[in-house]
Formats: sequence, C-alpha cells, structure tokens
Amino acid sequence: MGAGLGPRPMAGIAQPTREEAMQQARLHVATHPLIAAQLTLLRAAGTEPPRFRTLLGELTTLLGYEALADLALAEQPIATPLEPMIGARVGEEIAIVPIMRAGLAMVDPLLRLLPSARVWHLGLYRDETTLQPVPYYNRTMRSGQAGRVLLVDPMLATGGSAVSAVGLVKEIGAVRITYIGLVAAPYGVMRLVEAHPDVDIYVAALDRELDERGYICPGLGDAGDRVFHTGE
Repeated sequence: MGAGLGPRPMAGIAQPTREEAMQQARLHVATHPLIAAQLTLLRAAGTEPPRFRTLLGELTTLLGYEALADLALAEQPIATPLEPMIGARVGEEIAIVPIMRAGLAMVDPLLRLLPSARVWHLGLYRDETTLQPVPYYNRTMRSGQAGRVLLVDPMLATGGSAVSAVGLVKEIGAVRITYIGLVAAPYGVMRLVEAHPDVDIYVAALDRELDERGYICPGLGDAGDRVFHTGE
C-alpha cells in the first residue's frame, strides 16, 4: 500500500509519548543486547520470509525466558547416574494463546520452553478502516484448563486486538495473563494498561508512534505478511 493511499483512521488522534508509556510498571521492554541485535535484523526490509521466521522464533524464545522468570515450580524426584535427588518441574497449568495469524509463528518457540502447555487459538483481525478488532475464530479455549495464559502477537499497535483477547481469556477464568510481543507503540501499551491493568507486557522494543494508518513506526511492517510471505 502506498503512503498516500488507503484509510487514515489515526489521523488527528493524539498519541501518548514513548516516555509516558515507559512509566507503566507493567511494561517490560527488553534490554538484552542479543534481543536488540536480532530485532534489527528482523526489522530490515531486505530480510526474506525464511530468515524473518527464524529471527522471530529466536526473539520469542529470548522474550519467553524473561516473561517466565517467576514461573512457579514443583518438586520432581529423579535419579541421576550417581544418586536420587529432588529436582524441579513447572508447577503451573499454562496456555499459550496466539492471536492469529501472526501470533502463530510464536507458538513453537514457546512450546520448546513449555512442552506441556496447552495452545488455544484465537482469531482476530483488524479492520483497516476503523482499526477495531473483528473476531473470527475461538473454539479451543476451555474454562479451568489453565490458570496462567501467555497471549502472543508480534505487534502491539492500537491495542484493540490485545484488549479484546485479554477480555475473552478472562471470561474463561484465567487468573494471570502475560502479553508477549516484539514491537509495541505507546498508544497500544497505554490502551492495554488502561483496559487491563493486571496484565504484564513483555516486548522487545517500544517504538515511537503510530502513523495515520495505524502502523507502528519505525516498526517492521506487516508481521503476518512477512511471516507467511503474503501481501505485496
């Protein structure tokens, strides 16, 4: 889409600054140098879809380590080659909820960290004229199956899809919800924090702003198109 074409739903709408968003206690912006280096490669327009998918997976793993630093553990008796011992296992029921479609690319990296996690698929797309989330798929979430939910989507732009997704997850009884994304805009962060102040937000970067079309700047383009090699 050319810069002068298409709807401009963010035109004239005031946006919070990056500094204002950074003051939110629930926002965690990664500071690890490896995340900064990998994200730079991911952003580059010349990064082809196969490499983009690999980088997205690596970044998801790194962000997952940070977001799960307080994971509850339970005792796990084992025997080493030398003697018995009490080890540890994950002590929480966890569900990974990707916001389709771009969020799907973040599932496998998290399952490698949490092989016993459930995966609930949630389909939401953004109406490009109104920027409002439109649900189209939600058939796998079940009440009581997981107390902790990892909601994953590469981009936190206007925040509409994230706010809607958190609301749907809360309806089925999730006690603790963590959002994991790659790039966020201050507008989306503030909207999510205001709607759901109990949700922790982990992102690789907090960018400057949304353009008039609702795209994050400097951003990385349309994550779904770049993952699945669609679009222009």
